[in-house]
Amino acid sequence: MITLDAAAVFALVPWHDAVSALRSALRRGLDPAGQPARTAFPTEHGELLLMPAEHGGMVGVKVLSVAPGNDALGRPRIQATYILMDSETLTPRALLDGAALTSIRTPALSAVAVDALAAPAAHRVVVFGAGPQAEGHVHALLAVRPLDDIRIVSRSHESSAALVARLGAHGIHATVGVVGDVPRADIIVAATSAARPLFDGVSVRDDAMIVAVGSHHPDRRELDAVLMGRALVVVEDVPTALREAGDVVMAIADGALSADALVPLRDLMTSGGSGPAFRRSGVPIFKSVGQGWQDLVIAHSAYLAY
Repeated sequence: MITLDAAAVFALVPWHDAVSALRSALRRGLDPAGQPARTAFPTEHGELLLMPAEHGGMVGVKVLSVAPGNDALGRPRIQATYILMDSETLTPRALLDGAALTSIRTPALSAVAVDALAAPAAHRVVVFGAGPQAEGHVHALLAVRPLDDIRIVSRSHESSAALVARLGAHGIHATVGVVGDVPRADIIVAATSAARPLFDGVSVRDDAMIVAVGSHHPDRRELDAVLMGRALVVVEDVPTALREAGDVVMAIADGALSADALVPLRDLMTSGGSGPAFRRSGVPIFKSVGQGWQDLVIAHSAYLAY
């Protein structure tokens, strides 16, 4: 069994490869609806999550911990380990850094959705958040769109500036932004831990696209009901979204959105966006909560590239 730390995982699965692997899995028959649901266990100081999956001759499970109090201790809020096995003998083949997988697969899947739904010339992006997901989304979106106006908005100027500096170290020019930048954005990414909407949905242009990845809890949302009500909402899996996606659950409770209007991303990949569901008008929104199959696809890609 091989062991791959975070640096190895990132080196083995470049952003273009990650986007391609997830897109290909959906196009070649992987059905998120047929994958096991995430299991959550509350603990004294946080939450333990188990995320199993099986696809392409491999089986895997991510063991993930979320400890909000770690922020004050200077330790990571989220920590994870991934075990990759072959499906025939269930023999462990690799042990991978699970947090690295999360940092890759979530932005890469967003990029799959953006590539299918955003305007081909979209180049102005506003990113809410300044953590690993915000950073990863900039890298992943650059793999599918010619971004040349990148603005980072977070709760503090210092954290936004720190992300701008990290991106600059990779040769990516970004600036610190403000909520007022939303009306000019072609793509808006919400990658925060916020429990309430980050901006007024009325301010979003009709031709913009939104990605929301911040929460998998039904009582937290980054997007308001007004925006969800004027949107074409694409999700990884409808039952999962109805169970875990607060942006969806709360908009339905507010009467702004119907569960019947939700569109699985797999349908978009297999229909080429030509089915009846995609003829509806509305601002395209991709709401992601994360599923185990995404970790498996990226873990398998790293294993094959090793």
